[in-house]
Parts: sequence; structure tokens; C-alpha cells
Amino acid sequence: MKLLLLHGWGGSDWPHWQAWLASEIAKGYGTVSFPLIQHPHFPHLNRWRKEVLMHLEDFRPDTVVTHSLAGTLWFHLAHEKLLPEIERLLLVAPPSLNTRLDTISSFYPCPLPEKLYAKEVTMVVSDNDPYIEVDEAKKLARHFEAELKILHDAGHINAESGYGEWPWIKEQINEE
Repeated sequence: MKLLLLHGWGGSDWPHWQAWLASEIAKGYGTVSFPLIQHPHFPHLNRWRKEVLMHLEDFRPDTVVTHSLAGTLWFHLAHEKLLPEIERLLLVAPPSLNTRLDTISSFYPCPLPEKLYAKEVTMVVSDNDPYIEVDEAKKLARHFEAELKILHDAGHINAESGYGEWPWIKEQINEE
């Protein structure tokens, strides 16, 4: 397995679960890439698109795990039909397709792609995420025929909401 982790707005520095997961996979001699997409605190769709497409071409992952804004980026790339087919995609805490925040405005509104270029898609959301309502997440999951996992009181599923070490996500990755 070749695992690509894509962070969201602000990055996913330690103690975020993505940093923890990258270290856990590496400790087991797994193949993992966790690139810092430039200017994570001031992201721009065009810059992120270019960087991630280059990384996908060079690394050629079979599993991709996105957090937050990286899920929105994946939707844009899928809509533009720029993605390679992968085995597995996990979208964790994807924001609403109509998010309205100045710093990330180049990403929105986000078009709904026909497909996500993954044979298996899992979406993980929280029932109290400030960036997406559960009803919208359910609609997205139905549209993509994705498995949907709804966490209780998990906020934006990041370090601030207690998601540093997250054994469930590691188990999902190790299922392959």
C-alpha cells in the first residue's frame, strides 16, 4: 500500500491525527507521503491544485486520506477529471460545498463531481462539525455511494477536538 495524506487549511502538524497516522505507518515500514502543501494558512486553489497533481503523478498512491479543505480540493480535481483512479479514498471532515470564509474563498463554491476516482470511498464526519451539516454529508455520501461514518461530538475531527492518536483510522488503513 502507498498512502498519501493530504492536510487541510492550516496543515495537520503534531498532535493532529494525520501526523500521528503518518508516523504510525512509517514505524511499521509502510509507504506513506504526507507533504506540506504550500502556504497552508493562506491556501489558494490554483496553487494547491498544481502541487497535489504533481505529487499524485510522482508518488502514485493507491490510498488517499484527506482532511477538511483537502477533501474540497479532491472534489475540484475530480470535477475537472484530473485524477488517477485509486483503490481507496477516505474523506475526513470535508467542509460544505458552499463554505463562505474569506481566507479559503478560492475553493468555493465547490462543484459536485460525478465521481471521485476511487474504487472505495469512506466519508467521516462529526455531528457537530462547524463546517458541514450531517444532512449535507449524507447527501454527498449517497451521491458517491460512499460509506458514511458519523462521529458524535467530534467537532472538526482535528487535534483541537481531541483527535491526535486515532486508532480507528489506523485500523481502516491497515485493513487492506
